[in-house]
Amino acid sequence: MRRLATLLAAWLALLIAAPALADPAPDLTLAGTLTGADHQTYRELAFRVPKGVKRIDVAVEYDRAEKTTIDLGLRDPQRFRGWSGGNKAGFFVGETQATPSYLPGPLPAGEWRLVLGVPNIREASRAAYTARIWFDRPQTAPLASGARWYRGDFHTHTGHSDGYCASRRGAKAPCPLVRTLEAAAARGLDFVAITDHNTTSHLAEIAALQPAFDDLLVIPGREITTFHGHFNVFGALSDVDFQLGGPRAPDIGRILDQVEKAGGLASINHPSMPSGEVCMGCGWTVEKTPFARFAAVEVANGGALALTGNMADDPLSGVGFWEARLAEGARLTAIGGSDNHDALAPPDKPPAVGRPTTVVWAEALSTAAILEGVRKGRVFIDFDGTGDRLLEFTAFTKTAKALPGDTLQNEEGAVDLSARVIGAEGATLMFVSNDPNDQRWRTVLKSNDETVAITALTVWGDGGGPTPPTTYWTRAEVRARDGRLLMLSNPIHIVTDLDRIIERGAKGADKPLR
Repeated sequence: MRRLATLLAAWLALLIAAPALADPAPDLTLAGTLTGADHQTYRELAFRVPKGVKRIDVAVEYDRAEKTTIDLGLRDPQRFRGWSGGNKAGFFVGETQATPSYLPGPLPAGEWRLVLGVPNIREASRAAYTARIWFDRPQTAPLASGARWYRGDFHTHTGHSDGYCASRRGAKAPCPLVRTLEAAAARGLDFVAITDHNTTSHLAEIAALQPAFDDLLVIPGREITTFHGHFNVFGALSDVDFQLGGPRAPDIGRILDQVEKAGGLASINHPSMPSGEVCMGCGWTVEKTPFARFAAVEVANGGALALTGNMADDPLSGVGFWEARLAEGARLTAIGGSDNHDALAPPDKPPAVGRPTTVVWAEALSTAAILEGVRKGRVFIDFDGTGDRLLEFTAFTKTAKALPGDTLQNEEGAVDLSARVIGAEGATLMFVSNDPNDQRWRTVLKSNDETVAITALTVWGDGGGPTPPTTYWTRAEVRARDGRLLMLSNPIHIVTDLDRIIERGAKGADKPLR
């Protein structure tokens, strides 16, 4: 029990938030002074944009005394990019996103012009202005700070692809992206990824709506839909090819090169679904897949759950596919996504937005922090999207602790497992392993908030079973009385140093996990 007392401290120590990065110095600063002679005139400030820039941020400050007003606009070397008048003190333009009032699109190198309109400055007034300009400024400001569990949905569709919902007259119409955000907010999610098929048209709308949903992180995503499998890309704003097998993308590696160059995270979708006329390329059949280049796999898909009732052992589930990849050495993080195509669908069953919910321990509510949590494996899945269930899983020895996604070096002969479960009284907690000696240990949860700990491994076995492997994984899951999955954690990887254990003379636990 002494080790249990350190469990919470272990989480806090291992997952402490990193300090926020300071805003970098601008690449350019344009400054000047307006006088009464500038009343109702325009001033264009030239600046040069280097080749290869993907985003331009502009912030303008000026002396507003005596009702001086400055309007803002922007021109690139070929065209007018937008006008926000006096309603914005700053804006950005990028290849696929821009502040409302401005046009996204390619950012050609050459001379650009920041346009200052002066609708009012009094005859005797003087107003100093400063325009700061950044090229590809890192976007670091989170919607919320602090390391904690953040709940979200990694797979949704809108009218930018095949998302449809009822119009005001009840007709089937392309579903506006805002409906998905409203559904996610109503469910109490912290984040939602918009993953329309093969397009980037929704990215500009994400940028336009994000300020209005300032308590809901909208992650830019895309479902790369090929004839041989689908996968989501999160966090990438530039184009990514989807024509797998053609001259643009002769193999999956070419597409993943583009994803990595764009700073995106790739996650395989619904890999065990059948492919054919009903669902083109839905199952994963890509030859020679470099699984190590994917960060995650969707083991819980809302569409599949609607057909199977959340049964993880069903052939449509992604759990078996995921475990097979783990056995091959690919450490893919298990995530879930509703795959919602109708934001107005009933919220009490999949594939409603947020059902299933993926819960990520992250340092802040930002795209970068959420995706880093996925990369690390700090994830569990709440299949019902309840909003309050919790599954915290830890493995530890006398000298080391590990969380999902970690590797625990076992030099002592015994590994203890601990899980804290909230919101599942009467359900069964199971510790699952791929060790042939240590398959499944289970207990019925007797309270709404319960912590369970066991000694999970003896390297000596029980005298009758096979010798335990020196490397294996273990995870926690919670099942309802009918066997339906309620929650699933990601695994902790255990590496057993037999030589070191023998050197120490350790004998392990009395009994292996059953």
